Amino acid sequence: MAEIPVITIDGPGGSGKGTIAALLAERLGWHLLDSGALYRVVGAVALTRVIPLDDDGRLAAMATGLHIRITQDAVLVDGVDMTARIREEEVSEAASRVAARQPVRDAILELQRAQRRFPGLVADGRDMGTVVFPEAPLKVYLDATVQVRAERRYNQLKNKGLSVSLAALLASIQERDERDRRRAVAPLRPAPGAILIDSTNMSIEAVLSRVLDEARSLGLTPST
Repeated sequence: MAEIPVITIDGPGGSGKGTIAALLAERLGWHLLDSGALYRVVGAVALTRVIPLDDDGRLAAMATGLHIRITQDAVLVDGVDMTARIREEEVSEAASRVAARQPVRDAILELQRAQRRFPGLVADGRDMGTVVFPEAPLKVYLDATVQVRAERRYNQLKNKGLSVSLAALLASIQERDERDRRRAVAPLRPAPGAILIDSTNMSIEAVLSRVLDEARSLGLTPST
């Protein structure tokens, strides 16, 4: 599998990593792994089935038994469309909590690595470069100020017709940042050798251009 190139894009919520990863995969003609969607699915199903978010055994067994299919437009779980459900703030909180459980991460790990297929993979998450694909030739860590990230999330949810509070989102993101960075299992941090990009004052196009330049310099994409 080492001959199949991988570009990892890690960072906190609202940094723009999902958008950049999708655009990059489209530009390169590569496969896309939205690892966060997998944890959101586990969180959403745990809430639905009333499984405690600290019950490692039941969470891991449930995660292993799920049939998850992620396409460009939808997330199907056991044949049920959960595209909208997994983007709800309640599920975001649950996803952060289950992602801190080692048995859940073990259950998801092989599913993540199985997405590595020709001609290449763009993997978006929080530990893609540190844990899942540490050998990736290009690792990117994308960040932005917490205020800007909260505003991006607020606008995203408002555009979907959801009623949200910017202050509540800001507090939620700060709490999740703290939990993700301090957790003992795969904490959120830049991978060794990662390219650090602060997207606070950058447009999507500018960030994408920077990542493409890095990919070109490594021979991962044509120079033209």
